[in-house]
Amino acid sequence: MIASYNAQVRRNFANPAHAGELQGQYALTLAADVSESDTGARVTLVAGVQAGVVAALAYRVWGCPHLIAALELVCTGLEGQSIGSLEKFKLTDITQELCIPVEKSGRILLLEDALAALWAQYASAGD
Repeated sequence: MIASYNAQVRRNFANPAHAGELQGQYALTLAADVSESDTGARVTLVAGVQAGVVAALAYRVWGCPHLIAALELVCTGLEGQSIGSLEKFKLTDITQELCIPVEKSGRILLLEDALAALWAQYASAGD
């Protein structure tokens, strides 16, 4: 079964650097909790925002290795970026990089939902 995952998925699954609780104090903390009822996949994504920048991200996830690996790439890609990156981040490159099969695309779309929820919270709260 592990052979069905590419090296990037295996690496991110084995070393989930952003898994767990958000560390540190931030001017604004945003949290999103999204799920897919068909598979039971669930993502809780938390962002620490400082001066309009995504200073840190952390997550909790119930899902497959592809979803965990995708979360790692999302967190790594967004940390240090402007808060507007939450709205503009596209998962197309991540899906290709991780060779995510079409049948798992619904789980990966949870990430888009989580990012959209974080952005909506920011837009309503301001920084």
